[in-house]
Amino acid sequence: MEQRPYYRTVVLSDIHLGTSHSKVNEASDFLSSVDCERLILNGDIIDGWNLQKSGVKKWKPEHTRFFKIIMNMMEKHGTEVIYVRGNHDDFLDSLVPMRFGNIQIVKDYMLESNGRYYFVTHGDVFDRVTTEMKWLAKLGDIGYTLLLWLNGLYNRYRVKHGKPYYSLSQAIKQKVKTAVSYISDFERVLVSFARARECDGVICGHIHHPENSMIDGIHYLNSGDWVETLSALTEDNEGNWQVMYYSDFALRESGSNVLALNIAS
Repeated sequence: MEQRPYYRTVVLSDIHLGTSHSKVNEASDFLSSVDCERLILNGDIIDGWNLQKSGVKKWKPEHTRFFKIIMNMMEKHGTEVIYVRGNHDDFLDSLVPMRFGNIQIVKDYMLESNGRYYFVTHGDVFDRVTTEMKWLAKLGDIGYTLLLWLNGLYNRYRVKHGKPYYSLSQAIKQKVKTAVSYISDFERVLVSFARARECDGVICGHIHHPENSMIDGIHYLNSGDWVETLSALTEDNEGNWQVMYYSDFALRESGSNVLALNIAS
């Protein structure tokens, strides 16, 4: 039987627990199928904005299961957990920095990887909209929620017609000029900051756009999200990083299960 994947570091962000669009079951399936030395939860794991509006009724058993899986990773494998606050879980501001057992709750984090240093941040503090115009960010959050609702309707239609999942919201964002410019500006600001801090790279989330690229000599990594792209970052023991998509992971796991069944029979 094929061994469980092992990574030195796994980074997840933007799960938005407490919203109806969160793909928490997929995130839980991913985490329960891998082992890692270090798990970085890079912001917007819990959507405090939505929970504040709708109350605890939006908190589901599957959200609790997600954290039970993380606790199991800590207990059985000694996984270190670093929770970096984001703008949607900014209720943690009054707690940071805090450390208890294998868990750290921080505003940002410095990660050493094979002699290279990465500045880890959710990224919202580098976004003028979320820092200086919070009312506009919340207005945009309403529009984004509507877009995700339309995305759900569209994909239910696709499933009925035997077609695979398609992120309509991602496609729209990649074609709208202002959205493309926003992503580019966000990346450039973070890369400039990493260089000013004399870091080799930067790891962020926030904009729901996974990326693994070199920008002006700085390694830029974005873990994406578990609302649209269902993506994470993984680092192996040699310090190599990659964007892991749940669709690819699920396909590999499905193939492994078929292989195991064949061996058993």
